[in-house]
Amino acid sequence: MRLRLASRLALASVVLIFSTLVGMQFTGIVAKNFALAHELAATRADVAALRARTERQRATIRRLGDPQGAVPEIHEKLRLVGPHEEIIYVRGAAPPQGDDWNAAP
Repeated sequence: MRLRLASRLALASVVLIFSTLVGMQFTGIVAKNFALAHELAATRADVAALRARTERQRATIRRLGDPQGAVPEIHEKLRLVGPHEEIIYVRGAAPPQGDDWNAAP
């Protein structure tokens, strides 16, 4: 009778230990799954933000590639032009020819 009781207690303790280990592993897997889901959501948000930033940068490059967009941008960034002022762009003149360097003014 004592042997039967001892074997039942041993079996119950083995089942309890096994169930506890399985439960702990399951809990760990679920926690890891939640952590990975959170990381995935954060990564997707980062990717979306980077795509939006890339699109804004491409739009800026397109705008600055056109003189109609670049000149106002330069004026705004450098603040060279005040109210009622304007910048006159002079293209490079042809370099002097021959003895023009030594010519008297």
